[in-house]
Amino acid sequence: MDKIDKMLITLLQKNARMPLKTLAENVFLSSPAVSARIERLERDEIIEGYEVKVNQLKLGYHITAFINLEVAPVQKPEFYPFIKSCPNVVECNCVTGTYSMLLKVVFPSTMELDTFVGQLQKFGRTSTQIVFSTPVPPRGIDVNVGNPEEN
Repeated sequence: MDKIDKMLITLLQKNARMPLKTLAENVFLSSPAVSARIERLERDEIIEGYEVKVNQLKLGYHITAFINLEVAPVQKPEFYPFIKSCPNVVECNCVTGTYSMLLKVVFPSTMELDTFVGQLQKFGRTSTQIVFSTPVPPRGIDVNVGNPEEN
């Protein structure tokens, strides 16, 4: 991956719908050359897909929370299908520490969050933190961090 690939990734992380012509102008290549690079980045699974950012408040999801959950290893075959079927779970991570799972969830109300936490407790102990604000929202990866020789 060279500097132009990194520039393309940075631009696409800011706006995945940026027109090919605009991308090409920003990296000083032709549109076909940029298209070929993007196809290669997708084929190499450096670019895994494209997402839409939505305003969860305008969709009625006023509560964001992180839930720590202690799941015993023997429960994971039952837990994983359950958690994948929960539409309010926007992220689930297996983590180190006292708790084995860290969930990010969104709900319209604390009452619905409370009901969900009750459902989770069949798998183990929970600890829930409700988000007040998000000073650093989800953002792309800085592709220029890492091996200084590559930058």
